[in-house]
Amino acid sequence: MGTSLKYIRHQGPVLRALGRTAVEVLRQQVGRPSPERGIPGPELFETLPARAPDLVRAYIRSVGGAPDAYAGELPPHFFSQWTFPLLSKTMVGLPYPLGRALNGGCRLVVNGRIAADEPLEVRAQLAGVEDDGRRAILHQRVVTGSRSAPEALEIDFYPIIPLNRDKRDRPKKGDRPKKDKPKVPSDARELERWRLTRRDALDFAILTGDFNPIHWIPLAARASGFRSTILHGFASMGRAVEGLARALWGGDPHRLAELEVRFRRPLVLPADVGLYVDDAGGVYVGDSPGGHVYLTGSFRAAD
Repeated sequence: MGTSLKYIRHQGPVLRALGRTAVEVLRQQVGRPSPERGIPGPELFETLPARAPDLVRAYIRSVGGAPDAYAGELPPHFFSQWTFPLLSKTMVGLPYPLGRALNGGCRLVVNGRIAADEPLEVRAQLAGVEDDGRRAILHQRVVTGSRSAPEALEIDFYPIIPLNRDKRDRPKKGDRPKKDKPKVPSDARELERWRLTRRDALDFAILTGDFNPIHWIPLAARASGFRSTILHGFASMGRAVEGLARALWGGDPHRLAELEVRFRRPLVLPADVGLYVDDAGGVYVGDSPGGHVYLTGSFRAAD
């Protein structure tokens, strides 16, 4: 049985942010200029009400966690539910096709616990942009806290925006350096295995508000070049955190001090994938050792 649609009522701010992004994309398409924004951009602030307890519990269960492990607090990997609205405002005025933005990855630093019953204090900034003519990599920074822990969670986001290039400027096929596609290391060990369905992506959308149609509408996914819907990158990341806690830290997710991930290829659903680690502190979500990898990263546990 899937997640109840009742949780959509909590996603108004995220849905409005998606609407703002759609308007910005439309403005770009019809050639109407947006207000320019310098880089680094201004720091934006927002105070948000405490998250609904039933929403938090449902989210934790959806990524394989135990709600009791987070009694009275928010899981750090739930951040997409409250950060996206402010993040979308940091991109207004950028001269890039925002409709093409891809989730490149992020870095989390956990400094404290976020009390579930306190208002959230969030600040966000566009910290930088790398533009090589082929793609633009944005660097967005968000800090979330509350009255009792003002700097509890620091996150750096790295959206990737592919850019159009003049065909004459593109290197010829034979001149392009051949890149090896990332794979799960052959010596990585499997911690657990996940059987994922298309419903898992829809559940994540309902619980976080990220209703990008490629995650839950098969026709939209196929129109974007995928054979089926794809799992949100942050859904695979949340599952990875909970898997690390179960397998390495005796079920205690508070051992997570830092996590950096990159999303390497779309995880098309349904799928049967594994969570892997290596001795160097690397974490991977992929098919098998030596096989396709969807998420790569590194983690650090608190003492």
